[in-house]
Amino acid sequence: SSIPSNTPHTHQMNTYSGCLFPWVKMTLGPNSGPELVLSEDEKTDNEDKEETELGVMEDHRSIILHLISQLKLGMDLTKVVLPTFILEKRSLLEMYADFMAHPDLLLAITAGATPEERVICFVEYYLTAFHEGRKGALAKKPYNPIIGETFHCSWEVPKDKVKTKRTAPPSPPSDHEQLMADDPSKSYKLRFVAEQVSHHPPISCFYCECKEKRLCVNTHVWTKSKFMGMSVGVSMIGEGVLRLLEHGEEYVFTLPSAYARSILTIPWVELGGSLLELGSQISTKVTAEVKHNPTNTIVCKAHGEWNGTLEFTYSNGETKVIDTTSLPVYPKKIRPLEKQGPMESRNLWQEVTRYLRLGDIDAATEQKRCLEEKQRVEERKRENLRTPWQPKYFIQEGNGWVYFNPLWKAH
Repeated sequence: SSIPSNTPHTHQMNTYSGCLFPWVKMTLGPNSGPELVLSEDEKTDNEDKEETELGVMEDHRSIILHLISQLKLGMDLTKVVLPTFILEKRSLLEMYADFMAHPDLLLAITAGATPEERVICFVEYYLTAFHEGRKGALAKKPYNPIIGETFHCSWEVPKDKVKTKRTAPPSPPSDHEQLMADDPSKSYKLRFVAEQVSHHPPISCFYCECKEKRLCVNTHVWTKSKFMGMSVGVSMIGEGVLRLLEHGEEYVFTLPSAYARSILTIPWVELGGSLLELGSQISTKVTAEVKHNPTNTIVCKAHGEWNGTLEFTYSNGETKVIDTTSLPVYPKKIRPLEKQGPMESRNLWQEVTRYLRLGDIDAATEQKRCLEEKQRVEERKRENLRTPWQPKYFIQEGNGWVYFNPLWKAH
């Protein structure tokens, strides 16, 4: 990232300045009535995300070989039906929540005393945000979200865990933060909602906010897969924007491509690609630089592995090592199935998940087929009626999508 002389390499905020969005909201789309999401119903998530690392069993290897024999190098895999046994037992919408697994590092960005410190804290957070999505070496594929599918969760972060890692004195606390500081029992609340807003292309949106820290992230992304011989490449198309309302700053970022290697034995994941907005390269090895625009001075360098150790070197000669495997992971809080709506991810996919856990691949495949066929039928109805799909939480704005709330007013 490049930093001008007096502001970070961000957009100055205009329409978003000074406004945050209520978490409990009324939905306006014709596809549903009002929906109430109560955070007091959320419980700490204890679901085991570990994937059994058995590799590809012999009776499955022939299926994959047959599938590969019908593919061509570079072929788009979007419309290829992949075998159910490679599924990860959770939706892609839920997987995006893993980017917030270290919310203390995300919230600490606002504590930076200068634009330089804030952008460095952002890079530190960003480069450590990907490892939690992968449990173990085995690469599996999450469920493709159904249009209209949503996922809600939150995190609670003790205030004393949110602090800048830099040396300059922190910015003066806002009045609201001072009230929070007066009550040591308080924690910051980070809330998250994701929604599948489109089927073709398969666009997912997610939004999270911490009202106390006046911080929010709005992201839209869709995946494009292609066959590469003994691996599968997944490009992440779209972008995210982190907004620091207290400082009037925006940080634009993209997501790295992912590669599933060794698909005939024990698949493993590699991240790759150039993230131009951040001036960084992410692959098995990570390199990144933060530059000051007018002087072209490098104020921070980073190198290491995205799922291992990262070393940061600053312009003052200081260094810091972050071991991603030892960072504290904050479990998300989620409402139990009985309090979830029919289109919320875990509720929607619960039968597929149940049969996968039982090892009944045929039953899981049939449940998955029924969900996808229902989606196709409803899409044909909308086409015949010429009625476009209207999401609950996001609206299209230009080439992107933004979280929508009727109480949001431009300033």
